[in-house]
Amino acid sequence: MTTLQTAQPLPIVSMQQAGKQFGNGPGAIVALANITTEIHDGEFIALCGPSGSGKSTLLNLMAGIDYPTSGQVYLLGNDLSLLNDQQTARLRADAIGFVFQFFNLLPVLSVFDNVYYPLMLNGFSRRVAQQRVMEMLERVGLAAHYQRIPSELSGGQQQRVAIARALVKRPRLVVADEPTGNLDSRTGQEIIDLLLTMNQQLKTTFVISTHSLALRDQAKRVLEIRDGKLEYDSVSV
Repeated sequence: MTTLQTAQPLPIVSMQQAGKQFGNGPGAIVALANITTEIHDGEFIALCGPSGSGKSTLLNLMAGIDYPTSGQVYLLGNDLSLLNDQQTARLRADAIGFVFQFFNLLPVLSVFDNVYYPLMLNGFSRRVAQQRVMEMLERVGLAAHYQRIPSELSGGQQQRVAIARALVKRPRLVVADEPTGNLDSRTGQEIIDLLLTMNQQLKTTFVISTHSLALRDQAKRVLEIRDGKLEYDSVSV
């Protein structure tokens, strides 16, 4: 009797012997070499390693911002080497959210409009998007500040706006590059707690580049990069 196997969902990201080299010849810089890993729905991953180890480059490959120079990177089952720039940009717009160390908010826009911006780019009218934006601002604790501009907010509040902006389009994956690196330790822990809550409530996958020992300790999985190579991959029980 044949036993039926349950089909497993495709990983959000699959990297097979992926590498990234800048330049050619004797002066070439190998930023990443032979990275093989998968990222699945609902994971909360800390990407660790010393400065210059390749963390940001790896995030860029995972998110389809850059292309590998060797091996393969699959994003939602799509081989990025077979997509043109427009197709990759559409995939990013649909499926990936981004959080940065320095927030990258638009200074002349209100909190509401900063969060609305990615929905506008994806064709949502302001009327249709309003409920979604306000719901996300409520989740990050800033609904009362929706009319303010970024300069009227603290650093921690600005990062909360950036998190709301990353999540408002309901992406499958959020990549965050040092999201607590520009914050004091107390505010940084508040942001870690918020990211963990969003992961648990929304089941959004997070891959977070960090030097924070607190974030590393609280992550469900740790990837460690050193000299462009994946040296450590551990899932906490």
